[in-house]
Amino acid sequence: MKRDTHVSQTIDPPPIGTPDPATAQSREQRDLRGVDPSVWQRLRPFLMRLHFYGGMLAGPFLLIAAVTGLLYTFTPQLDPIVFKHELKVDQVGDRPLPMSEQIARAMAAHPEGQVTSIRPPSARDETTQVVMAAPDVPTDYSRTVFVDPYSGDVRGALTTFGQWLPIRAWFDEFHRNLHLGEYGRNYSELAASWLWVVALGGLALWIGYRARTRKLRRLAVPDRDKSGRTRTMTWHGSVGLLVVVGLLGLSVTGLTWSRYAGESISELRASLSWTTPSVNTVLSGETPTDSGASHHDSGSGSAEAEALSPTQTLIGVDRVLSTAENAGLQGPMWLYPPSAAGEGWQVTENKRRAPTRYDAITVDPSNGQITDRINFSDWPLIAKMTNWTIDAHMGILFGIVNQITLALLMIGLITVIIRGYILWWRRRPTRRRGLPRAPRRGALAELKPIEALILIVVIAGIGWYVPLFGLSIAAFVLFDVTVGLWQRRETVEPEQSVIAE
Repeated sequence: MKRDTHVSQTIDPPPIGTPDPATAQSREQRDLRGVDPSVWQRLRPFLMRLHFYGGMLAGPFLLIAAVTGLLYTFTPQLDPIVFKHELKVDQVGDRPLPMSEQIARAMAAHPEGQVTSIRPPSARDETTQVVMAAPDVPTDYSRTVFVDPYSGDVRGALTTFGQWLPIRAWFDEFHRNLHLGEYGRNYSELAASWLWVVALGGLALWIGYRARTRKLRRLAVPDRDKSGRTRTMTWHGSVGLLVVVGLLGLSVTGLTWSRYAGESISELRASLSWTTPSVNTVLSGETPTDSGASHHDSGSGSAEAEALSPTQTLIGVDRVLSTAENAGLQGPMWLYPPSAAGEGWQVTENKRRAPTRYDAITVDPSNGQITDRINFSDWPLIAKMTNWTIDAHMGILFGIVNQITLALLMIGLITVIIRGYILWWRRRPTRRRGLPRAPRRGALAELKPIEALILIVVIAGIGWYVPLFGLSIAAFVLFDVTVGLWQRRETVEPEQSVIAE
């Protein structure tokens, strides 16, 4: 019986991160050529532990985000098909009605709403979209009324989220918060907070593994001639390598509009003047000092500005549209009426597919004069890149190619997550408990004091700006320490009995 126990222990693969006997040092010295092997030898257990944390904690959330994101990539082509009646006219006329008359038809059909923006047709067969705030629509949503620009007929009204029609809006919210409101946003932020950590840690470990086995040229190719756990691991690593850049981009852009980390990113962008510029809608051209606003800030410019009635806000819309067209603005184009006296109309291009167009102007409705203008070419480079990366994340920037790329990324991430759990399952203890084996504890203790201090400071700093990452890793460390103390006490008696034998 003792021999059987000894044999099973030698045949079973050692836990992840456990040093190999005798040859461990020589093998580790080949891990990363050109780097002090002792540094990698000390750092590798920490990376293994961190990768384990990320997989166990964020894996389920990442899997949900990947599946919902994959579903979202199929929606852009659905809305135009399902809502063709609202989006397209039956017959193209010779000349469209004045925009003021089209808006009046929309308001007559839906008197409960107040117009917040108008999207003129970008093509001759498209309808005009009149977006309204209405008391009976959910928070952050609007009622969009679709008007035939030639006949003035109201072809329908839909509940929309920004520019998204119902199908795309539903899947967008499903991906963002699982339709659980603000509370549900924590899941996607937690996934985005850990995604880059898991991806970069896994990349380093995969490169180290290939270097140790002298197969650096096969970083992106799995070992199909292997079987069992080794085959699964090489598929896990090679697919992860192929999608790592895209995953890092999704993580960063996902954090920009997250609930908590997004606030930190917004503050950072503001301090570095990386924010998206906007036109000044105050017609005087000078912002009152008590408002605290600056040039290119949108808003009334005065806390005591006189509010306008719904009818007053729409005065001069025909003149404003003509001015925008003469100024070279092109569709898709959005018109935003003033909300207070002394403000002008804001007209903004919103072409989100490459090449993008985001020129914006402020127009005085009384005389049609342009009082402010910002061209997209004058945006700071970081502001441009932020817009481009966000649009790429949403599958807009490059159209169908963008959607296919996102779908492949999501499929790749799903397979990586599933194979990661398969690897852990195959390393589970064969007796007593069925929990997956984790890399050994005490990884920080193997580092030099200065190295451990730097890592702790870096993780603490990241946790401060990305709160859900910081809180989750602190909770996991506390849990891990507790389990370690409990397991150590559990193993004391069995070890004593073996020695006695």
